[in-house]
Amino acid sequence: MRRDLFFRIVTALENHSTFFQQREDAVRRKGLSPLQKCTAAIRKLAYGVPADHLDEYLRMGESTAIRCLFKFCEYLVEIFGDRYLRRPNADDVQRLLQMHDDRHGFPGMLGSLDCMHWKWKNCPVAWKGQCGSPTIVLEAVASHDLWIWHAFFGVAGSRNDINVLYESPIFNNVLQGNAPEVNFTVNGTTYTKGYYLTYGIYPEWATFVKAFPCPEDPKRKLFKERQESARKDVERAFGVLQSRWAIVKGPARYLYRKKLKQIMLACIILHNMIIEDEGGHVIDWYNDEGEDLTVAGVHYRS
Repeated sequence: MRRDLFFRIVTALENHSTFFQQREDAVRRKGLSPLQKCTAAIRKLAYGVPADHLDEYLRMGESTAIRCLFKFCEYLVEIFGDRYLRRPNADDVQRLLQMHDDRHGFPGMLGSLDCMHWKWKNCPVAWKGQCGSPTIVLEAVASHDLWIWHAFFGVAGSRNDINVLYESPIFNNVLQGNAPEVNFTVNGTTYTKGYYLTYGIYPEWATFVKAFPCPEDPKRKLFKERQESARKDVERAFGVLQSRWAIVKGPARYLYRKKLKQIMLACIILHNMIIEDEGGHVIDWYNDEGEDLTVAGVHYRS
């Protein structure tokens, strides 16, 4: 992330909690500075290193580094969660509809839905029998600009996307009648609800658009090709999230699901903050000659 964004986070944490303020002990010796504590937490998130890896670089003990990580994630969710983990409001929905219509040619598309598994190395022994290979699942919706609009995390065990979907609050606003209004027309038919692109395992709901399993005619083949291309938005978002924050790429080393949830949500908040800070640079790729590498709404690297 850029330096300005880092200092913005440090200042917000310093103003929010005394833990991230530099304090003196009983003999007037100054303790760790806010920069040291935030640097320790972000380095653990970014590189996934053990806590004792920071003792020489930051002169910080193992237990202190772990506490900095937990406090950083907890307070980051408290401060920035309402903004960077929010559901799309009316303005966001209109921007998403316009973006996906222009980029992918899918009017009414709100994003792509998929799940990511985080291996749980230190899963409690009592749960390992029922979990098989223990993982914790993240269900997410991402748009073309890689912003993650929905994050449901914490379902543990041998789960597939359907099990997670049945426990997910993704459609709570729709069922309660609080979802922003969506209106679009396709082939002369007007629709009043947006939809998400998914793959074949998801149920046949009106809010899901899946590809044809075995298309034969040219129109269905073209639709399948475009749908699978657009659905890769969420896969790209998972790839960027794991490449930036290696802690969610390797096995989780902590015991408590609450702590793991805070770590995952903190990584998603930082991911969205970087997306907002960098603007279109995340999705607008150019070669050395300055040419835009965009073909039919899909970006290619040279």
